[in-house]
Amino acid sequence: MTIKEGMKAPEFSLPASSGKEVSLKDYKGKARVILYFYPKDDTPGCTVEACGFRDAVKRFEKEDAVVLGVSPDGDASHKKFIEKFKLPFILLSDEDKKVCQAYGVWVKKSMYGKEYMGVARTTFVIGKDGRIEKIFEKVKPEGHTDEVLSFVIYAKNSFSK
Repeated sequence: MTIKEGMKAPEFSLPASSGKEVSLKDYKGKARVILYFYPKDDTPGCTVEACGFRDAVKRFEKEDAVVLGVSPDGDASHKKFIEKFKLPFILLSDEDKKVCQAYGVWVKKSMYGKEYMGVARTTFVIGKDGRIEKIFEKVKPEGHTDEVLSFVIYAKNSFSK
């Protein structure tokens, strides 16, 4: 199934860096969810993206939005990444890649002529009603946070009336 804007977001429950399980339904009716999928903790592009969200997290909160990062990394890796870069939001561990697959971001990639499976850097903005409002595909880490925040402000003023 291909995920599209306007569709109900696939439900999930994943172990979080906070030590608890986090589900999408935890936020339904309460907050817009910025669900960003990234390939690997503490790598150049992923660090730029995570630090962008870190630096803007208060602005997202002001707009009634919560940031959740998802990668196949385990809890220990997430905790180190959070500590090293002082990330103030939850990272979710999708070690079996089921949520990545449900959202269509576990894809065939290639580098230096070699093919492998990996996470396509993608961000989903999920409304308080559980529907996908916006999908940012083929994300470039530099400036991405501003792009997402602009959409969230637009969505809050347009969809939340």
